[in-house]
Amino acid sequence: MQWILEQRLRAAVREHLRAHYPATPAAALPPEALRIEQPPQPELGEFALPLSFELAKSLRRPPRALAQEMAAAFELPQGFARVEVAGAGYLNFFADRAATAAIAAAPCPPEPRLGPKVIVEHTNINPNKAAHIGHLRNAVLGDTWVRLLRHRGETVEVQNLQDNTGVQVADVVAAFLYLEGAAGDAAAAIARVESAIGDPAKRFDYLCWDLYAAIAQHYEQHPADLAAWRPATLQAIEAGGNPVARLAAVISEAIARCHLKTMQRIGVEYDLLPRESEILHLDLWSRAFALLRERGAIRLEGEGKNAGCWVMERAEARGLEGEEETKVIVRSNGTVTYVGKDIAYQMWKFGLLPLEFGYVRFYEYPSGHVAWTTAAGSEPGAPGFGRAAWVYNVIDVRQSYLQEVVVAGLRALGAEREAQRSVHFSYDMVALSAACAAELGYVASAEAAGGKRVDVSGRKGTGVKADDLLDRLEARTRAEVAARHAELPAVEQQRLAEQIAVGALRYFLLKFARTTAIAFDFKEALSFEGETGPYVQYAAVRAAAIGRKAADAASPPAAAWDAAWAGYLDDAAAWGLLWQAGRLEAQVGQSLEAAEPAQFAKFAFQLAQTFNNFYHHTPVLQETDPGRRGFLLWLVAYVQRQLAAALALMGIAVPEAM
Repeated sequence: MQWILEQRLRAAVREHLRAHYPATPAAALPPEALRIEQPPQPELGEFALPLSFELAKSLRRPPRALAQEMAAAFELPQGFARVEVAGAGYLNFFADRAATAAIAAAPCPPEPRLGPKVIVEHTNINPNKAAHIGHLRNAVLGDTWVRLLRHRGETVEVQNLQDNTGVQVADVVAAFLYLEGAAGDAAAAIARVESAIGDPAKRFDYLCWDLYAAIAQHYEQHPADLAAWRPATLQAIEAGGNPVARLAAVISEAIARCHLKTMQRIGVEYDLLPRESEILHLDLWSRAFALLRERGAIRLEGEGKNAGCWVMERAEARGLEGEEETKVIVRSNGTVTYVGKDIAYQMWKFGLLPLEFGYVRFYEYPSGHVAWTTAAGSEPGAPGFGRAAWVYNVIDVRQSYLQEVVVAGLRALGAEREAQRSVHFSYDMVALSAACAAELGYVASAEAAGGKRVDVSGRKGTGVKADDLLDRLEARTRAEVAARHAELPAVEQQRLAEQIAVGALRYFLLKFARTTAIAFDFKEALSFEGETGPYVQYAAVRAAAIGRKAADAASPPAAAWDAAWAGYLDDAAAWGLLWQAGRLEAQVGQSLEAAEPAQFAKFAFQLAQTFNNFYHHTPVLQETDPGRRGFLLWLVAYVQRQLAAALALMGIAVPEAM
């Protein structure tokens, strides 16, 4: 609603400038001149434009006098009632409230864009152990970003890179080879792994979690084993076509399926799981390496600690504290660092390498959606992937330098446009509140226990598994659901508990700015008061319940706006609620422009808060005047649809009850 009015107003402003100030067209003005703002008080209108201040500079006239001249001649677009001059020269526009309500009753969603594809790469968990709480923040941020982009009509492809040839997988492979009784025999280790995968009494990703911590501890105590086992395992995995590489493939594929099941619990789906093994074995890396050499982007180091390594100069990344002047791309033993593979992968995503992977089905979701993975050859009917115009890499802030190296690699190849369209969608880390850590059974240090946050480490075996966190959230929620809705069947209680728990988790991980380090807390996330997912869900459930009760009373909400209700919009509270609910489309645009999902989460909370305050002072179902009752029911139904839409864009369901 607000978005439609904004588009009309922008078009009218451009036409006004063309007709009345041809020497200063809109294109000649700075972007801030055409910025549409919200007035500080509702009585000042719905939109404020600072246009006259910038225009006055070029025309050498007082801003207020110029604003008055513009207001007198301005041809208002459809949906606007009047324009007034305020302050030193603001143009304040007032919406036609009845026309605005009619727009709300028949919304016009943005048209799908026929432009090029956007790739969003997120989650990217090393397939060596169970997912942890930090991965949940990555997945929730990435998935919400995808939903916002798709809502605005973008064609989005979701990728989840599998580093199945890296150090982390190599360490778990070595653990099965040397710590689990296989005595270095890969065939025996494969049999052990396949037996563990098929054991319903154990979770394979949890077993690997413990093994990963165990071999890290072993390496600390036996550095000679670290020097021998890790490089040998890495070389075998990268070479492929041998039992150790087969062992790595069995482990990583099994863990990837565990990860997809975990993320499925919070409503996250993927289109493609590219695997680094194919980047290495299908000539993608060799072609990228050849191009980097031809362009002089990398060089063979002849001396020092990196002697024998292929390295890249830091380029524009120079000046970043704590980083070396060069970055190793290929180690002296011939293995490729993951930043080297990332450069090749980024080139492929933009279509800069003349190579196409093969694709096979990897995982089918209950929705019927299929996640594909890369392979040597494609199965019949496989779609194509890659060749995007924009790429968003959702990776934590600790990887900022490495993401800069990837972009530097593109620039070194002359791919300036692609470098500019490579976006590091960074975020800060997740810890636990001291109370949350204690409830999950982790003994914090004395320093952490006395503070507000407890940092955890998967390598040390003290991380918080994502499924454990979700299980605990659901258990706490189910206890509350059972207490409130004892009459419901157990299956329905569980479904409600899952919806509320996921809503609590996703909203908590979204409500903080991406650059904010957060400490997860059960009590704060699950609260029905304050800025939480359950609070927003409760408002949507309450609005739906009003509609159901009205229908039971033989007075269902009207589906269409009735022009006879126009007078009821003079009520400030009713108009304020309608206007707030109508901000959804505009807020999607603002959140995308700012690259900040937290802004959208804040909007959803404020809409829920506005509705709850309105309902508290306006007893809708007790209204006796038929006309006003009809209007109020229509308004509540509209707000419910907007709340449900806002929650869906955050990947949160509206439960049947709370």
